Amino acid sequence: MTDRRGAVSDARGRSRAGGPGRLLIAVYGVFALAATARAAFQIATKFGEAPLAYLLSAVAAVVYVVATVSLARAGTRAYRVSVVAVTIELVGVVTVGLLSVLDAQAFPHETVWSGFGRGYGFVPLVLPILGLAWLYRTRPGRD
Repeated sequence: MTDRRGAVSDARGRSRAGGPGRLLIAVYGVFALAATARAAFQIATKFGEAPLAYLLSAVAAVVYVVATVSLARAGTRAYRVSVVAVTIELVGVVTVGLLSVLDAQAFPHETVWSGFGRGYGFVPLVLPILGLAWLYRTRPGRD
């Protein structure tokens, strides 16, 4: 549901982009900027050293950008895109986290998701869980 200003809201009229949602979007925005800058720098200056790690950083950046934009937008389509993006983020951070711990030589350089996001205070692991919880709470058609 949207109000006259186009703000996203659930069935009870609460905005998906308001309250805790606003903070969630802000954190996603910071991660989108940080991951994009990191990936761009790594790919431009050190790509030959660890191409897999740096491409994964770029994938993480794209996921964070898509999640940020879709979380901030109104409508059912934006909601669905948010769910997909945040789910991909969770699968990515868990998969890359496990692989980077089990086979550290495969990841000689850190990515945003390496070690479950330890380089970022484990926020990359917690963020998609909070994101999915918020999306569930503000899902369209909720009574």
